[in-house]
Amino acid sequence: MTTPSHFYRPLQALQAPDDADRRAFIKTAGANAAALGLLSVSGPSAFASPSVPALPEGADNFYRSGAVNLQKVSFHNQYGMQVVGNLFMPKAATASSLPALVVGHPMGAVKEQSANLYATRMAEQGFATLSIDLPFWGESEGKARNAVAPDLYAEAFSAAVDFLAAHERVAAGRIGGIGICGSGGFIISAAKIDPRLRAIATVSMYDMGAVTRDGYGKSQTLGQRKAKLAQAAALRNQEYRSGQPVFQNYLPAALPKDADPVTAMYHSFYRTPRGMAIPAGYTLEQTQNRTLASEVKFMNFYPFNDIETISPRPLLFIAGDLAHSKAFSEDAYERAAEPKELHWVPGANHVDLYDRTNLIPWTRLTAFFSQHLAA
Repeated sequence: MTTPSHFYRPLQALQAPDDADRRAFIKTAGANAAALGLLSVSGPSAFASPSVPALPEGADNFYRSGAVNLQKVSFHNQYGMQVVGNLFMPKAATASSLPALVVGHPMGAVKEQSANLYATRMAEQGFATLSIDLPFWGESEGKARNAVAPDLYAEAFSAAVDFLAAHERVAAGRIGGIGICGSGGFIISAAKIDPRLRAIATVSMYDMGAVTRDGYGKSQTLGQRKAKLAQAAALRNQEYRSGQPVFQNYLPAALPKDADPVTAMYHSFYRTPRGMAIPAGYTLEQTQNRTLASEVKFMNFYPFNDIETISPRPLLFIAGDLAHSKAFSEDAYERAAEPKELHWVPGANHVDLYDRTNLIPWTRLTAFFSQHLAA
């Protein structure tokens, strides 16, 4: 049995895809990237366009702080894959051993989108914090790029705990974590089997398994699910024969005039200077989008099964009361055992809690981790 080399060529650590990979990476044209401009992971773009919406009040995804030190780090998971992260240390901290947090980015994002913000702000509160790129995303290792592998996503959180627990400035028994959007489900999945995660908070959590199986608000029928599986299988056949992945244009570079409110909400963050972050060597279209043949792996992902076994370690679920995704936090909260808390943010939608610093409940997060990661 032969295997197309496109999928399995070794990845050099911290290198962007080569020219051949970039050409094969996505099906859609690249003109829209030039029209919108590019943004490196180091900060926001300088370009402006009359079509780009004004930043919402408090939006500060690329927040930087003079009160913390930042260091890029890398470490390996149990499968030998390199995971890359940003380690934030509070400058004013005098303790030799600090409580620590690992922070995971939204599904399809990179650590520069939301995760760095949360890590920076929590480091200001005296925590050692580590934002990570999940495997196959950003600077972390993994081929094919943007692949869906929920088990490896969960493993990345445990690998981050490995790294933090061995760090000379971290108290190994005082490590918790924050999962944003899809990472909320991934960190829950990790915590079920890794008791070193002593306290877990999720923000705008997504159950990627449920939404892939059932659609938003359980709007997808079993027949539609099976049709999606059949389509993915056909695409997998095509990919095997051609050696090239077929990416879906889930989030177009230019917002369609007839876009639904959820797509428009995501577009306002990922496709504008508000939150757009493009790793070196990538194009705008290469961010966020995934292959359907890989996406359907989420149908086997059930992060909330056995969530009650995390107890007596505490869980905090944070979501906007206007979020289309709020049902996922409600579901997890209902299934979880005490101690648990469900915290609603009035007037916030799903993406608002990615970066709107005036809405994110920093005080509640700080109190939760200060209490449950105390010496």
